[in-house]
Amino acid sequence: MKPLPAPVPEDVRALALGTMRQAKFPMMATIDGEQPRVRPVSPVKTVEFTAYVASFRSSHKTGEIEQNARVELCYMSDNHDQVRITGLAEVVRDREVIEDIWNTNPLLRSYLGTSDNPEFMLYRIAPRQVRFMREWALEYHEVPIQPVNGGPENR
Repeated sequence: MKPLPAPVPEDVRALALGTMRQAKFPMMATIDGEQPRVRPVSPVKTVEFTAYVASFRSSHKTGEIEQNARVELCYMSDNHDQVRITGLAEVVRDREVIEDIWNTNPLLRSYLGTSDNPEFMLYRIAPRQVRFMREWALEYHEVPIQPVNGGPENR
C-alpha cells in the first residue's frame, strides 16, 4: 500500500520556511561543464528564501558558479519534506552585508582570518522559483517568494 502524505495546508509558504529552518543544511547543485555537481552547504545567513553561502575562491564550486550562476538549493527535513530553491548565485560585494555576516560568524573568521582575505567569496542565492513537496506526495507546490500579506520572515 502506498504511504499517504500529510495534507499540505493553505499556507504552503509558512510550511516551506519552517522546513528550511528545521533542515538547516541544504544541498546545492551547480553545473560543471555538462556534469551536475551536488554538495552540502551551510548558509551563513538566510532571509526568507534568499540564502547567503560562503566559499573559497579556489574551490570547484566557485569556478562552476563563475561559468554558470544557475544553482538550486534543496532543503530536506527529518520527515523528508523538501523545499527546492532555484535561482542565481550572485557575488556579494556590499561591504556592509559582508561585514554583518563576517561579524556574526566565528567559523568564517577562524578559517579566513579577515573579511578582506582574497580567498573569501560570498554568494547571495537569489530565488527565481521556490517549490515545496511533502514526503511521498511526488507533487510539488509552487511557493510565493514574496509574503502574501505581511513583512519579511527572517531566520
